[in-house]
Amino acid sequence: MKFQRKKLADTTLLQLYEALLFPRLIEEKMLVLLRQNKISKWFSGIGQEAISVGITQALEKDEYILPMHRNLGVFTGRNVPFVKLFAQWQGTGSGFTKGRDRSFHFGSNEHHIVGMISHLGPQNGVADGIALASILKKENKVTIVFNGDGGTSQGDFHEAVNVAAVWNLPVIFVIENNGYGLSTPSSEQFKCKQFIDKAIGYGIEGVKVDGNNVLEVYNTVKSLAEKLRKNPQPILLECITFRMRGHEEASGTKYVPKKLIDEWAKKDPLTNYENFLVDETLLDQKQIDSIRKKLKKEIEAGLAEAFQETLPVPDTELELNDMYAPFNQTVISPLSSGEGPGVKSSEKRFIDAISDGLRQSMERHNNLVLMGQDIADYGGVFKITEGFVEQFGKDRVRNTPLCESAIVGTGLGLSIKGMKAMVEMQFADFVTEGFNQIVNNLAKIHWRWGQHADVVVRMPTGAGTAAGPFHSQSNEAWFFHTPGLKIVYPSNPYDAKGLLCAAFNDPNPYLYFEHKLLYRSIKATIPDDYFTVEIGKAKLVSEGNDLSIITYGMGVHWAQEILMQLPDVNADVLDLRTLLPWDKEAVLETVKKTHRVLVLHEDTLTGGIGAEIAAWISEHAFQYLDAPVMREASLDTAIPFAATLEQNFLPKGRLKNRIKTLLKF
Repeated sequence: MKFQRKKLADTTLLQLYEALLFPRLIEEKMLVLLRQNKISKWFSGIGQEAISVGITQALEKDEYILPMHRNLGVFTGRNVPFVKLFAQWQGTGSGFTKGRDRSFHFGSNEHHIVGMISHLGPQNGVADGIALASILKKENKVTIVFNGDGGTSQGDFHEAVNVAAVWNLPVIFVIENNGYGLSTPSSEQFKCKQFIDKAIGYGIEGVKVDGNNVLEVYNTVKSLAEKLRKNPQPILLECITFRMRGHEEASGTKYVPKKLIDEWAKKDPLTNYENFLVDETLLDQKQIDSIRKKLKKEIEAGLAEAFQETLPVPDTELELNDMYAPFNQTVISPLSSGEGPGVKSSEKRFIDAISDGLRQSMERHNNLVLMGQDIADYGGVFKITEGFVEQFGKDRVRNTPLCESAIVGTGLGLSIKGMKAMVEMQFADFVTEGFNQIVNNLAKIHWRWGQHADVVVRMPTGAGTAAGPFHSQSNEAWFFHTPGLKIVYPSNPYDAKGLLCAAFNDPNPYLYFEHKLLYRSIKATIPDDYFTVEIGKAKLVSEGNDLSIITYGMGVHWAQEILMQLPDVNADVLDLRTLLPWDKEAVLETVKKTHRVLVLHEDTLTGGIGAEIAAWISEHAFQYLDAPVMREASLDTAIPFAATLEQNFLPKGRLKNRIKTLLKF
């Protein structure tokens, strides 16, 4: 192994040595503790330290790094206190995740580190968002994100690299090519011989380095980073290395030929670099022993402190509260809510109200970025953002490639940098492509390590337009089950604008469902100026004593239409408006009043939101009921294309008989 010091000062060379040695000593101690059954699990990076160390030391301290399991050198290189790291690994309360997540599944904005989740890949989209924020803020910063060679097979990796290429984002995508994805060799993971060949397909630069040579990694990354700060663009950096231990210690290495391990043992990054420094007369054995003694003392002190800590005492209230970033909404009333000179209201369609709320939120929040397919010059497929580019520019109104996962991840990256994001799903059906980012990244990140996810995902939803099974689904129940998300679903222009504006004020992740059939079919006179609607508050849109119809979205209009056909029936129609969290108090009040309840929604019956509401009423308001809680919903089938079949699928045609049945009980 040849080390080229170039013009590096002696102090830099010695600093790199200590930075390389520290994670190795920690790892060796962890392996001892594992054998002593004092820790439960360990992902070893022995043999790969030069990559983490060389990269971290080459960057500026305020440039973000997104590491993975075997990148301990990133954390030690950013001076994360060892005692806090060990508490994190042990799952004790002073760890970064308060015992809620393990190993390196955490982030620290103080240290400009954003950890991974187990799915391997979503971190790449987040890196795009951090880099985009750096560009929009004109910071001239580089972002680095780590990948294992196996993880590059995931779609998230490809999406994020492509987005970075199209948007010229200063992201260095690091691939630690260690020959195996757990036990699966590279030959069964990908066909190409080297990853830099893939860079050609994305139209970006690919660079390959000896990942065991700390000076080669350091010098290369330092040079690349300087270039990217001046001329933003993504680079794929392939680091050739080898994993000397198992994927995690329980896995072992029996699947690796012994000859291969022996060959790579000779390329040990620490031993070879140490020998180089000795040859350069920068180190001698006395100095080596002194440095090791100092670092071991720090490790032992950290362990002594950390081992005194016990597992966290469960606090149910804290666990529930920490699912969401703290936020107390102040409802903003429209200035034009009164009468007289200067009061301005106008008739707006449902779609106009959404566009109005979106535009005024952009004016109110200059750190809000809109992202979605065709939303820029074209104005979106429904023309909601038409004219936005002229007013706000293409930096803030961004067309995206067809890669929902990377864009949701980008929204989270923007949030990490203190910005806000809106991601438009062209149709709610397509959210499946970004599902993991929403339910595992956005929803859990505050609970895991206190990072808010200031992202609103707009979801054009619903049937009735003869668009078939892939453009008509009502999929709000998929997310209703996920703590950490907030879900709103307006039924009228006033709420459409007010709920959207409210969502952008809240630092928590929102899914905003907007029914496509309502876009141009309903209208109302609403205030022209900015206002918000209270999140979590239902609205009684009609009143009666015979029964309660609890619904939302299109169900509100179906209920009112069918009741018009039943002049002898007087019913409460409760529009939930917010689905998560839903208004239990309002539900209880209407149950107490009418004693008969029908829960109506467009989504399919089984497992729908109505099932949860019906169960809650049965548990908490049974004494007020004069009949069983009934539900009406769409058939438990996919949504058919033909108009006749679609109408049969939807619940509207069955609603009248269901009301009559409930009243007869």
